[in-house]
Amino acid sequence: MRDPEPCRMKRTQHQTDLMEEKQHHVKTGEKTRSQTESISLLKRRDKKSFTCTQCGKSFTSKKNLSVHMRIHTGEKPFTCDQCGKSFGEQGHLKRHMNIHTGEKLYKCDQCGKTYLWASGLNRHLKGHLNKKPHLCSLCGKSFSHLHNLKDHQKIHTGVREHMCFECEKTFITARELTLHQRIHTGEKPYVCSHCERSFSRSGSLKAHERIHTGEKPYKCSHCDKSFSRSGELKKHERIHTGEKPYKCSHCDKRFSWSGNLKKHKRIHTGEKPYKCSHCDKRFTQSETLKTHERIHTGEKLYHCTPCGKSFAHPSSLWIHNKNNHFK
Repeated sequence: MRDPEPCRMKRTQHQTDLMEEKQHHVKTGEKTRSQTESISLLKRRDKKSFTCTQCGKSFTSKKNLSVHMRIHTGEKPFTCDQCGKSFGEQGHLKRHMNIHTGEKLYKCDQCGKTYLWASGLNRHLKGHLNKKPHLCSLCGKSFSHLHNLKDHQKIHTGVREHMCFECEKTFITARELTLHQRIHTGEKPYVCSHCERSFSRSGSLKAHERIHTGEKPYKCSHCDKSFSRSGELKKHERIHTGEKPYKCSHCDKRFSWSGNLKKHKRIHTGEKPYKCSHCDKRFTQSETLKTHERIHTGEKLYHCTPCGKSFAHPSSLWIHNKNNHFK
């Protein structure tokens, strides 16, 4: 007959003998050093008597083993009533619910910043302490957490062990995979409290909310201009530094912004992605298409201040002013 509890460890004869020794010496009051050590070892072994048949991991209770088994079975009995996402543990569902409620219970006593989860606060506090004991031996970069160092080292090794089963794209970290999978599922758990627009990433929500608050925390060190996104600041600072990191592979010309490089490359490739909806003409740039379409619509956006005459193109206005008003 099959054992009704296949995951429970069986006692060996050695363990049974030790238990009998333990009972004998409790009665007689006698204990040798070797016997005491043996009893202590048995107690430690007995503390984890429930073992997973899939991976061999041991647990102190049958309940903990049952929770662990969901990793192997994929069972997720706890479902969010807001978005339908399911979880293997009730604690994980509770943590997830904070995304919808926006409740940030964990506050930094040094700067007042608040977090949805304790783990976020703990990571933030290490920033105040500036403790980064985990050093990459390949590039010298240091990290507060060992798991961050391990993820970083995969950049050097090229290991991409996390694969999306929808499109077979691979990622270095599990977090990168989770964020990517939201493209396929359409999941957007981060909801704006001002306009109810939702986002798949918390960083995207934070950046969006600055539209409502007007907050511009990223200040240029060269001038007084401020920005709501760090990426916008980086792009702006290239005006001051003259940095041009984007190089054309056809002619060695360099650009400060990736968008300008894309436009420039069309000179070499002949690509004209912007097609006029009124005729068959195509253009390399969207701005050129807009200007061209005014021929069809008759729209004249450029007005002469002295005489009130209107023009479809800025160049036409400039020629008009030169011939009639700049003499």
